[in-house]
Amino acid sequence: MTGKLAAAVVTLTLCAVGAVSTLAAAVEPGGIVFVGSSIFHRWTRLPAQMAPLPIVNLAFDGAQTADMLRLVPPVLTMRPKVVAYYAGSNDVSAGEPAEAIFDRIRQFTDRVTTALPDTHVVFMSINRAPEKRDRWDVVDAVNHRVEAHTTKNTRIEYVDVNPILFDQAGRPRLELFLSDGLHFRPQAYEEFARVLKPVLTRALAAPSVR
Repeated sequence: MTGKLAAAVVTLTLCAVGAVSTLAAAVEPGGIVFVGSSIFHRWTRLPAQMAPLPIVNLAFDGAQTADMLRLVPPVLTMRPKVVAYYAGSNDVSAGEPAEAIFDRIRQFTDRVTTALPDTHVVFMSINRAPEKRDRWDVVDAVNHRVEAHTTKNTRIEYVDVNPILFDQAGRPRLELFLSDGLHFRPQAYEEFARVLKPVLTRALAAPSVR
């Protein structure tokens, strides 16, 4: 990435984080906040597919796990009951090692659940997209570390959606992906919703720890 392009990406990211911070003050507490990258941002039918759950989608294209750490203050301001998290795939594409990616995910989840002990974080697994085939080992390593961390922080739930993306022979279901081999067609989001909505519904209804 050239210096000018990197600077442009940073500027756009800071603008997105600033927009989230502005929105946070107007959001009712106790709902479900989606944070993450384009996989969530481009989920255009998310409110309809999650209805009647109270959804706010703060995801933005290009987001990495470091951006999610910058979102911690506005997320805490919103005081959601549930945070749905999808980030890390852009870190993988940028060549980041699994341990560094996981550590930033861990920081986000632990900071949120420590500050808001009634809040659950639902982590949707990083996708084993065809575009990332040569780095599936990193994708798997991050996912396994997050899943293992749920035994240490029980306010986190790991949801593996990767089985949806493969057929019975273990081949990627290419019909679910756009031509870039990374982003999804509407059918994929329908299947994600069937898996994710019951988890979010249960987390939203969980009793207070106090």
